[in-house]
Amino acid sequence: APPTAHMYTVRRHAVRLSALKQQLHLWRGSGAGCSKLTAAGTGSSEHLSLAKPRNYHRRRNMSLKCQRDSYLRSVSARVVACDPCAPGAGEGEGEAERYRVTLEDTVLFPGGGGQPCDYGKVNGGPVFEVQHETGGGGGGTLVTHVLGQPVQVGSEVRVDLDWSRRFDHMQQHSAQHLITAIADKEFGYKTTSWSLREEGYCFVELDTKSVPQGTMEAIEDQCNECIRSSIPMVPHWYHTESEELKKVRSRGLPDNFTGNEVRVVEIEGLDANMCCGTHVSSLAHLQCVKLVRCETRKGSSVLVHYVAGGRVLRWVKEASEREKALTKLLQSPTAEHVEAVDRTMKNLRQLRKTVSKQTKEIALLLAAQELGKQGPAVVCMHRKDGDVDFLKYAATELEAKGVEVILVTGGDFFIFAGNKECTTELGPKVTELLGGKAGGRKGWLQGAVANHKNISEAQELVRKWKETHPTN
Repeated sequence: APPTAHMYTVRRHAVRLSALKQQLHLWRGSGAGCSKLTAAGTGSSEHLSLAKPRNYHRRRNMSLKCQRDSYLRSVSARVVACDPCAPGAGEGEGEAERYRVTLEDTVLFPGGGGQPCDYGKVNGGPVFEVQHETGGGGGGTLVTHVLGQPVQVGSEVRVDLDWSRRFDHMQQHSAQHLITAIADKEFGYKTTSWSLREEGYCFVELDTKSVPQGTMEAIEDQCNECIRSSIPMVPHWYHTESEELKKVRSRGLPDNFTGNEVRVVEIEGLDANMCCGTHVSSLAHLQCVKLVRCETRKGSSVLVHYVAGGRVLRWVKEASEREKALTKLLQSPTAEHVEAVDRTMKNLRQLRKTVSKQTKEIALLLAAQELGKQGPAVVCMHRKDGDVDFLKYAATELEAKGVEVILVTGGDFFIFAGNKECTTELGPKVTELLGGKAGGRKGWLQGAVANHKNISEAQELVRKWKETHPTN
């Protein structure tokens, strides 16, 4: 079979011809007329040049400038309303005053379709949040911007976009459309959700129990083949009752959608999907897509974690830095890192076994020494560098030897064991003296030590209790 991108190229040319004929038919019947229509022969090919009708942008009145041109970075817009809102609203924190400013249009995307809202500036001041004023899913034309300063209603303001953040979102969102389309058309995996995170990996959730590694690699290869083919990615607007809209992949319009136009984003010849978000104009602008790993969700779906565009470059940079650090730590070349780590982990496991064995031997030896010194009524022992395992070995040994009351401390831990009446009565007091928290069962209390200076006082408390309860 021919490469995937070649098949999509053939389909794309067919779609373009169909769209051209449709536009010509619509413009002829719109009453607006075309300002220019030419046909010029060049060799064996013929080119049609259609200028946009005079009412072209008015026909798109349900969309924002950021949706008509995702690459537009600034715009002048009229202020429709300016109202104070709750202090600290939006991204900013604290008690600073905030104003909800409604603009007639904007280059700041208000969020939707899984894509976060944009940030930027209005008249030089920071924008903390952007929201649709009415409707949803791109259905509303007015957008509110949460600002730190009021602006005059009716005035023109300059809106500037945080382009670096926006372009990153465009790359990740467009990559999601591409991954979803390839996974569906080529392998039958339906996308049920996706997540665009501010940093690191994004993910696409596929409705399948597993995705074989070979399939992951095939999806990635086909995505990057489409990117190398520079397939256009274009938005369209359709009436909610149009036949074209019925052919579009969609999970339906949101409940709060208003208006009669729906925005559809098409990867030419490959996919068309309802979407209000901002996208690249060509898949070439994605640069590349990397599917990093799969995560199974309780056997019901799979999360495919991915990065695209600039995030791939950052991911490679971070991986390279880790690789350099590991080379230095492991004293081995990159190709041998896995073997070196595996060897180190095996040595570590063996060392842990040896340490555990020796810890137990020391704990039993010291427990026997303290039992000989203090007798079987009460044994209080402390080892500064004793860990939890040391305490457990010692307390268990003393309990097995018939010691009635046991208080073992070491490091930042303690074990209070033996006589159930004693541990029940003194447990809270010992825990309070040692300044930590404890839990366990009757006759065995285990907890943390925060006040090491009170260890001697806790030992004395236990000894005095036994002196007053000689028959217990």
